Amino acid sequence: MMSLRDLIEGYANPGQVMWLGIRPERRVPMRVVSSVRISENGIEGDHRQKPGKRAVSLIQWEHVPVIAALVGRAELAPDLLRRNIAIAGINVLGLRNQTFRMGSVILRGTGVCAPCSRMEEALGKGGYAAVRGHGGITADIITPGDVGIGDRVIPCADGDLR
Repeated sequence: MMSLRDLIEGYANPGQVMWLGIRPERRVPMRVVSSVRISENGIEGDHRQKPGKRAVSLIQWEHVPVIAALVGRAELAPDLLRRNIAIAGINVLGLRNQTFRMGSVILRGTGVCAPCSRMEEALGKGGYAAVRGHGGITADIITPGDVGIGDRVIPCADGDLR
């Protein structure tokens, strides 16, 4: 019989980086980019330049159309959700409390990225409620480096930070 730890770490496939964005300043539109450099202090060019458990925010690419449907839209631009990285093919919530690699960066999922009141501004009435449960996670930086569109997202086995 498999242990709970084996089940939690048993991803079928690696994920993939689908979208990247930075917030140059508070309350300004996000800048969509094809790659980012992540230092010890966070994503370079992003206004949130401080280390810690909320240094990077990630959202599930597959949840973007779900959020769109919940606010009555046919589609939704990921930048409206104010997250830095959208990944597909792997359960983002499953990366919480896990260490994982994207490009040359190693991150540690730290917690749920709850929506803020700005979701009502960006998405209209019900925007906050639509993002609840779909807002992704936050992460801390273990090893700085570069991440680009198309990079694989791979959970690290215990102690395997290569």
